[in-house]
Amino acid sequence: MEFTNRIELTSLKEAAEKIKAEIAQIVIGQQSTIEYILTALLADGHILLEGVPGVAKTLIAKVIAKTIDVDFGRIQFTPDLMPTDVLGTSLYNTKSTEFEFRQGPVFANIVLVDEVNRAPAKTQSALFEVMEERQVTVDGTTYPMSEPFLILATQNPVEHEGTYRLPEAQLDRFLFKLNIGYPSVAEEAQILKGHNERRRLSEAVNEVKSVITASQLSALRDIILHVHVEENLLEYIVKIVGATRSHPALFLGASPRASVALLNSCKALAALRGRDFIIPDDVQELAYPVLRHRIILTPEREMEGSTPDEVIRLILEKTEVPR
Repeated sequence: MEFTNRIELTSLKEAAEKIKAEIAQIVIGQQSTIEYILTALLADGHILLEGVPGVAKTLIAKVIAKTIDVDFGRIQFTPDLMPTDVLGTSLYNTKSTEFEFRQGPVFANIVLVDEVNRAPAKTQSALFEVMEERQVTVDGTTYPMSEPFLILATQNPVEHEGTYRLPEAQLDRFLFKLNIGYPSVAEEAQILKGHNERRRLSEAVNEVKSVITASQLSALRDIILHVHVEENLLEYIVKIVGATRSHPALFLGASPRASVALLNSCKALAALRGRDFIIPDDVQELAYPVLRHRIILTPEREMEGSTPDEVIRLILEKTEVPR
């Protein structure tokens, strides 16, 4: 018997396919990364992309931002960047004899924060309020951000020279941390073929078309709210996240914000895949991008070479799956 969705997902599927088609003209491979970024867009969450230099982190972020007809901003994080360079500052106007606020580059709908971990903690703290509360407070005045508001941040692995470890409070504000790996041999050959045959990449990126508007994105997000979640799956999410708080390999577990993030992202992924309900596979799949940046290994496990993903896998294996 064929299953019929209880909510209409056609518009969401069509929008996702249009975005993917535009991205595919520029970005070779990385299908799962792109699907996860679309999931985060629908779930209204910020994204952290990590990978070594040259694996198209910035390119992916720029192209995805161009497919949505909204204001786009870019901030290149450097060691000497100041919070006012991000948020803006009040300047004295000699004509009006008053201070006027000049908005910083963070005042956009989609903001690419490139190499976010090259700036010190003082500058990182400038993002705390805007990422969580979608507003900026300067000199006692609060300025709300326009919707949608999304930060797409890229970073190099912490082991690389000139990088800082992001504060836990900031990491917790990212819905996903996605690891960008090297392309396959076939994909890299296709990349070279494209560079050999076509015009400059920057020109190709500029020709990427916007295929959905801000209001359309808002309507798609409303659809996600109606994706059904069984009670036992809510308990499953709570058990997985709760297990990170008592696991012997972890110094710091995930907060309740992680549970909410996992729930919302599972609903978005289910809708993207044509379902109006989530299944345990959604939870297991998204546990990695939702939790890997929110947990901290004990020093002993770090010295042994363990990774957060390994601990997440162990937790998933030991947590009973709902029937």
